[in-house]
Amino acid sequence: MKTSYSPLYRSVVTALASSNLTPKALTIVSALAVCMPAMAAQNRGEVDAEQPRINFPAITVTATRTPTAVNNTIAQTRVIDSQELSTYKGQTVLDVLKRQPGFSYKQNGGMGTTSNFYLRGYDNKSILVLIDGVRYSTLSAGGSTLELLPAEQIDRIEILYGASGSSMYGADAVGGVIQIFTKGQNIEQNQFSVTAGAGNHDHYMYGATAQFRNEQGTSLSLSASRNETKGYSALLPDPTNPNSQYNSDDDGFESNNYSLRLNQQINADVDVGISGLYSDSETEFDSGPSIGKDRTKAKQKNGAAQAFANWRYAPGSTVKLAYGHSIDESENPTYSSNYETKQDQISITGQHKLPVGTGIYGIEHLNQELDGYLNVYPAPNYIPTKVDYSPSDRKVTSGFLGYLVSHNNIDAQANIRYDDYSDFDNETTYNLGIAYSFTPEFRTGVNYAKGYRVPTFNDLYYPGYANPDLDPETSDNYEAFIDYNTALQSTRLTGYYNKVDDFILAEEPSYIPQNVYKAKIKGVTLTSDWNINDYLFGLSYDYQKAENDSGNANDGNYLPNRPKNKGMFYLGYQLSDLDVRAEYEYVDNFYADAGNFTKLNDYSLVNISGNYQLTPALSMSARLNNVFNKKYVTNPGYSTDDGTNFFTSLTYTWK
Repeated sequence: MKTSYSPLYRSVVTALASSNLTPKALTIVSALAVCMPAMAAQNRGEVDAEQPRINFPAITVTATRTPTAVNNTIAQTRVIDSQELSTYKGQTVLDVLKRQPGFSYKQNGGMGTTSNFYLRGYDNKSILVLIDGVRYSTLSAGGSTLELLPAEQIDRIEILYGASGSSMYGADAVGGVIQIFTKGQNIEQNQFSVTAGAGNHDHYMYGATAQFRNEQGTSLSLSASRNETKGYSALLPDPTNPNSQYNSDDDGFESNNYSLRLNQQINADVDVGISGLYSDSETEFDSGPSIGKDRTKAKQKNGAAQAFANWRYAPGSTVKLAYGHSIDESENPTYSSNYETKQDQISITGQHKLPVGTGIYGIEHLNQELDGYLNVYPAPNYIPTKVDYSPSDRKVTSGFLGYLVSHNNIDAQANIRYDDYSDFDNETTYNLGIAYSFTPEFRTGVNYAKGYRVPTFNDLYYPGYANPDLDPETSDNYEAFIDYNTALQSTRLTGYYNKVDDFILAEEPSYIPQNVYKAKIKGVTLTSDWNINDYLFGLSYDYQKAENDSGNANDGNYLPNRPKNKGMFYLGYQLSDLDVRAEYEYVDNFYADAGNFTKLNDYSLVNISGNYQLTPALSMSARLNNVFNKKYVTNPGYSTDDGTNFFTSLTYTWK
């Protein structure tokens, strides 16, 4: 039998041969690359005999709070499905998101280290993260520690771009919404699987998942995994300071991760359930000169859980009662700092089918609590002191209404939300969007959203770096788009303009947060994905200009950590049992400070990933990042990437 090699496969092998892989890495990845096409050719007869694959539109619930085809949403929406996530085994949610359109990020080193991410110019304090509908964030600094959440415990991720989420989910969604769905959403049959994987820097991951369903309407998913790596030293030498690397050594990361989902169908109209995701992790970092030469570690506990009941009281009409609880805890014994975030929310949400369209409604109550200790400066006489978060809790009572319609050639969405804050005035946010389809393939639309964000607890109370007189941010957010969808491709061009008043920014030299009056963020995002005769290819491009418009000394400067240009191009080959792709990513240079004194260089990366079903029970996944060993920095003084890195895993499933 003659083996057929595709042009993509030949290009992958050429890239591997010219890279700077270690002999160990080259052996593993080359074996994978050699096996894939041969085994694919062997099974091609079976694939050709199958019925043609039908590509249905992706479904989102985050963009509208009811299941909606992405092709009918107004605001830009992206769904990362389980097939794409399967190539990120052993990685984190941040590793997945940083390669998506519209995202930029910075990180203090490798896996598990402190990070921040940005979406359309808004930083993570303005981006709401949900785990199965439950809020997940840290209340001290704001934002979510996505670098600690394991990708292998997740079924899919939905991204809602822009501020329309504020009118459905609240003030912390002004920059967008990221919703993470745990495993077990749709269990089709009983099965048990085990996974084991390995990569460079002594990176190992192993885990197991059990899924069960019966004819009585019970479905259960249990999953556990262990992820660990010795890491690498993240500190970069400073030629002007011989002691800049302090006590540098390899910075390891380890985490134990668990997820659970249980559903019980009571009758044809009522079901109840529980779900949860939990991670217990430890991150090593390099200590400063006053600490000593011992390794230092931060311990973290993160997760969210919920209990819920659904009632379908009429065709197309449902109501859901849910209680959710999330935690974000961080303990750093070296610096005697300890932060504990707890959030409890109870909600009644629903949708009601109308003669034309669907009505969305809900009431929610959120209770947020923060407890923290830290060392008070100056050094070396650090004194562990309880942070005076006064108040140490925040209560938010909310109600929202929405209307969603897809009728004839028109898609429209309108939402309004009222939030009553215990420590700030109440606020009303709203959005209105409409799209018109000139043909079944060609559609254009516009969207407007009013945004609102309250300051974080650290902004208000952190000792020495706080401003209790801060006002909430408010924003006007405009979006317009053109999209073209056929059976072979999906292309969308989106332009946006955001005007932020009372923008909160901590500038040099005091680093005390201030309302800098105004910021302007404008940009364009182009995405195009094609699928022709088993070949996949596509691109994304982001142009973004995020500026300080305050009128002060930094007026006209670029906001930190927002590259002006970012792009990606990918090529892939996909069969029913094979999915392999190569991607090229470019990130423009950007400033790391509000004064625009420190500029970080642009960089380009080539990555390769693949899945292969070796037998009906055994599958293989692999990812090779930074093929050409490019050195780059996303945060001054820290190496974000230690060069070429890989991870390969095997999964065996009993059904």
